[in-house]
Amino acid sequence: MRGGPGEAERRQRWGRLFEELDSNKDGRVDIRELRQGLARLGGGDPDRGAQQGIAPEGGTDPDGGLDLEEFILYLQEREQRLLLLFHSLDRNQDGQIDVSEIQQSFRALGISISLEQAEKILHSMDRDGTMTIDWQEWRDHFLLHSLENVEDVLYFWKHSTVLDIGECLTVPDEFSEQEKLTGMWWKQLVAGAVAGAVSRTGTAPLDRLKVFMQVHASKTNRLNILGGLWSMIQEGGVRSLWRGNGINVLKIAPESAIKFMAYEQIKRAIRGQQETLHVQERFVAGSLAGATAQTIIYPMEVLKTRLTLRRTGQYKGLLDCAWQILEREGPRAFYRGYLPNVLGIIPYAGIDLAVYETLKNQWLQQYSYDSADPGILVLLACGTISSTCGQIASYPLALVRTRMQAQASIEGAPQLSMLGLLRHILSQEGVRGLYRGIAPNFMKVIPAVSISYVVYENMKQALGVTSR
Repeated sequence: MRGGPGEAERRQRWGRLFEELDSNKDGRVDIRELRQGLARLGGGDPDRGAQQGIAPEGGTDPDGGLDLEEFILYLQEREQRLLLLFHSLDRNQDGQIDVSEIQQSFRALGISISLEQAEKILHSMDRDGTMTIDWQEWRDHFLLHSLENVEDVLYFWKHSTVLDIGECLTVPDEFSEQEKLTGMWWKQLVAGAVAGAVSRTGTAPLDRLKVFMQVHASKTNRLNILGGLWSMIQEGGVRSLWRGNGINVLKIAPESAIKFMAYEQIKRAIRGQQETLHVQERFVAGSLAGATAQTIIYPMEVLKTRLTLRRTGQYKGLLDCAWQILEREGPRAFYRGYLPNVLGIIPYAGIDLAVYETLKNQWLQQYSYDSADPGILVLLACGTISSTCGQIASYPLALVRTRMQAQASIEGAPQLSMLGLLRHILSQEGVRGLYRGIAPNFMKVIPAVSISYVVYENMKQALGVTSR
């Protein structure tokens, strides 16, 4: 069979790939070169794939890499495995993988995806525009990836990234039945919570400045970024820049857990007899889950605002702050600003999700021809831009919420309702008044996203969460 035309063509193709990977032209492909090749193709786990590629079963010298014959033997084995995987996903055995077969494969793992999502996955691999994946497209796409079974393929397609900028988070992450059974889901939630805590602590001065400007900036005092920072340092020293950060970090864990549990229950209720949820239904489920979490932990939001704005010596700590609010203003004070807060979740989550998906898919269609994974830099850029757009849309409601939370503690401040406060701000300061403090809010997005991602990835490694 080695002398057949098909085999000769394959050996030529493998030889060209070997030459492309052998960057130093020493006649061997080592771990570094294979890792670079995998990273260039995108997706999978480059370290795992390179290790498996250089040390396949029967490999002679893993440290020295593979020569051309050893590399060809490795690729022969890879193609055999990929052919088995292709046939397992090609459920009607017609030699093509179509949209419905992608959906069925995800459902077998307990993950529901919409028709639109399945079409995006297929489009990323479909080179001839037939809206199906044939064996050649499949083989060329996954030849060097570290995929061992159907689950690996599906997790390669399922990409999720935790970005915590300290604002309303969007639709919670979804986990497969396998992740729930193995406990991987809670490890990911813990990694996300730790990443959020470090990120919020790192950007706490900008967050406090935002709240300070939301409440105190006006047309008359023209409070700006440098003036706000200087006045806070003068009043309480450098440490005062972190006021309110403790409870901001404390509320991450309960909010994430409640949102995750609520999302699972709401998805089940919305889905009913349906097998999958559409994007709009996922958005509704995510918004309701966010509203549920906010309803339960909202008193902590009020406490965070009061502790952030407190003067030196005003409260002895968290419990003293809660007691003073309860004693002077009653239980209802813990839900001041609740309505604009819940209303703000909808435009934030909706615009954030829509812009993120639009930007990511636009990039895939224009620049990515051989991978369903656009790469982390593109995802971070999409997340930063979409989050910024979501903030612009929901910021006036966030400002009204913060002022309502704080107005009872400020002498001479009018005690107004949501609509009354909106009218008051517009009449006194105009539309610009609804965006007081947005500059430091924008300033913290990029460092918050960057810190959050770096810590999240390191925490996943420490907890043994498998990167797909």
